[in-house]
Amino acid sequence: MKLLVIGSGGREHAIAKKLAESSLVETVYCAKGNIGMKKDGIQLVDIAENDHQALIHFAKSEKIAWTFIGPEIALFEGLVDAFDKAGLKVFGPNKKAADLECSKEFAKDLMKKYAIPTAAYEIFEDYHAALAYVEEQGVPIVIKADGLAAGKGVVVAMTLMEATNALSDMLLKGKFAAGKPKVVIEEYLEGEEFSLFALVNGTKYYYTGVAQDHKRAYDGDKGPNTGGMGAYSPVPQVSEALIQEVLETVIKPTVNAMVAEARPFKGVIYAGLMMTKKGLRVIEFNARFGDPETQVILNQLDSDLAQVIDDILNGKDPVIKLHTDRYTLGVVVAAEGYPEKTITDIPLPQMNIEGSGCTIYHAGMKQGKSCLISDGGRIFFVAAQGSTLQEAKDKAYHYLTNNPIAHTFYRFDIGEKAIQFTK
Repeated sequence: MKLLVIGSGGREHAIAKKLAESSLVETVYCAKGNIGMKKDGIQLVDIAENDHQALIHFAKSEKIAWTFIGPEIALFEGLVDAFDKAGLKVFGPNKKAADLECSKEFAKDLMKKYAIPTAAYEIFEDYHAALAYVEEQGVPIVIKADGLAAGKGVVVAMTLMEATNALSDMLLKGKFAAGKPKVVIEEYLEGEEFSLFALVNGTKYYYTGVAQDHKRAYDGDKGPNTGGMGAYSPVPQVSEALIQEVLETVIKPTVNAMVAEARPFKGVIYAGLMMTKKGLRVIEFNARFGDPETQVILNQLDSDLAQVIDDILNGKDPVIKLHTDRYTLGVVVAAEGYPEKTITDIPLPQMNIEGSGCTIYHAGMKQGKSCLISDGGRIFFVAAQGSTLQEAKDKAYHYLTNNPIAHTFYRFDIGEKAIQFTK
C-alpha cells in the first residue's frame, strides 16, 4: 500500500521511516517533508499542510491507503475533518477531539469534570485579575498560554517578575494567541516528569511506550523552554506499576470522557505527566506524537507500525511489542540563538553516520547552493541505541563530538539524571 505522512520535521521523518520499513508498504510520501528524508526513500510532495484540497486530490489520485498526520497545527485546522468528508482514511483526531491539546482550558476542565489527576488551576483573560491571582498564590507558579504554542507557551515563573512578564506577553501582547488571549495558571509541581504514549480509537487504547524529554535550552534545565532538546526511552525511573497506574487513572478515563463528550478520539494521545509527592498528575495532553520523543519511541517499537495503524483504522486490535533489551537516546542539534533569534542558513557538512551506530532524523534544513543549509531552529536529531542508557548516550555524543558544526549547539546532559538513577 501507499501511505502519506503530513509534516516536515524530525518527528515526521521518524514516522515515515518506520512506516517505510514495513513489507506492506510500497511507497511513503511526505508533505512537504524535508530534503533529508530522501536518503531513506521517502518521496517528498510539495504541498503545504494547510492546503487541504490539494492534499485530498493527491491522496485520491495516488490511491493512498491512509494518511498519518504529524503536526498539531494540521489537527487544529481540521485536516482530519476534511479527509473524513472526502471519504479518505486518516489517522489523527478531528478538530473537536484535537481540543484535548489545542485548548488548555478544555483539557483542564475535562480533567476536573472526570476526576483525572492534574494540578490545581484557574483561567484568566484579564491581565489585572491574573496578576492579582499570582500575587495571592505566590511563586513559583506555572503560566500557560491557551492554544497552540509549539511547546514554547509555558512559563515556569520562579519570581514575581517572571510571572508578570509572562502575563504581559500572553495577555497584553497576545504572544501565542490565535484569538482572544487567555491563560491557564497552575500550581507549581515538583517531581519526576515523563511522557506516555498510546494509540487510540474511541474507547480502545494501546500503550506505545514512555519517554523523557528535555525542554529547556541549556544543560541543567536552564534557559527558555524549547520544542525539546533531546529525549530517551524507556525511562528507568518509571516502573511497570506506574505505567499501569497511568493507563488506568489517566488514559482510560480520558478516552471514555472524550466519547461521553461526543468527541471520540482517534490517533495518538501523549500524556505529559509528573510523579509528585502527592501522587500522579497530568501536566498536559498532546493529540499527536511529540517531537523529539517520537524519534526515540519508534526506535523502541518492535512491531510493524504500518500494520499497527492499519489494524486500528480497520477496527482490529493491533499487536504492539516494545524492545525490552535496549534503550534509545537522542540529542537535538539546534541553530545558535534558538528558540529566540535563530541564526539561519548555516552550512551543514556531509553527515556520515556509517559505523557510528547512530541514526539522524532531519528537520530544519534545505538545499543551499553547494550543500545543505539550516532552515529552522532545530536542525536535526542524533539517536543511538544501547543495551544501557549510558551506552546509548556515549554513542550519540561520540558522533556529535567528532562531527562539530559551527553556529550550532546542543545539550550535553541528555539522560544524565536517569543514568545517575540506575547507578
